[in-house]
Amino acid sequence: MRTDFIADGTGNGYNKGKRTGGKQMADQMKGRIHSVESFGAVDGPGIRFVVFLQGCPLRCLFCHNPDTWDGKAGREVSAQELVDEILTYRNYIKKGGVTLSGGEPLLQAQFTAEVLRLCKENGLHTAVDTSGCIPLERALPALQQADMLLLDIKDIDPDDAKALTGMTNQNAIATLDYCEKVAKTVWVRHVVVPGYTLNYDKLERLAEFLSGYNCVEKVELLPFHKMGEYKWEVLGEDYKLFDTEEPTQKEMAKVKGIFRSKGILV
Repeated sequence: MRTDFIADGTGNGYNKGKRTGGKQMADQMKGRIHSVESFGAVDGPGIRFVVFLQGCPLRCLFCHNPDTWDGKAGREVSAQELVDEILTYRNYIKKGGVTLSGGEPLLQAQFTAEVLRLCKENGLHTAVDTSGCIPLERALPALQQADMLLLDIKDIDPDDAKALTGMTNQNAIATLDYCEKVAKTVWVRHVVVPGYTLNYDKLERLAEFLSGYNCVEKVELLPFHKMGEYKWEVLGEDYKLFDTEEPTQKEMAKVKGIFRSKGILV
């Protein structure tokens, strides 16, 4: 068994014996990404460079990027190569920052941590957009480097969360608890899906639950849409929400009212 190699959960990793130089480590640390967006306006504060990492253990029924599931797809880059690309947009994102999304960026926790570290070294604000599904002990290196989290809580009910995504919400709640403990800013995201999460009793429970966290700065309530439906068809996957309607404006207004009634910014 090799003792000089630290895996990061993706089949990639780095050599412990060569970590003495920061740049050398950044050149060696490899990850897989799906795509990038150079002028993102919906993934954290300000204008942001958004990196969509490859690989996700969840199978959310409403996923609009199922092409990010396969951890072996996408393109391989080193942390240094990726940050060099990010820095070419520095003048545009200096008042915003960098967001690592996915897929699930914490599936590649070591790579994500190194990219965030390099961004912070260059004075850029960092955020991770995550479902929180990765166990805390594995995710911690990346969480510690992030200035804030965009945490997607799929469902307040653990059994319903498993039916909707394939996993319970246990790890997501543990991630939120960690952020509360270290006072790390969190924007919670919650997708409103008719027949699943569009349940006013559950939404009341979620709002009440989140109101007890000082780290939660706001909640983004995202209406379900079918813009990624064609990707499921291309991949040969069974899209189970074909007959599910998008929530109406009236329904979304009522949902937002529930959270506002608990003093939560939406």
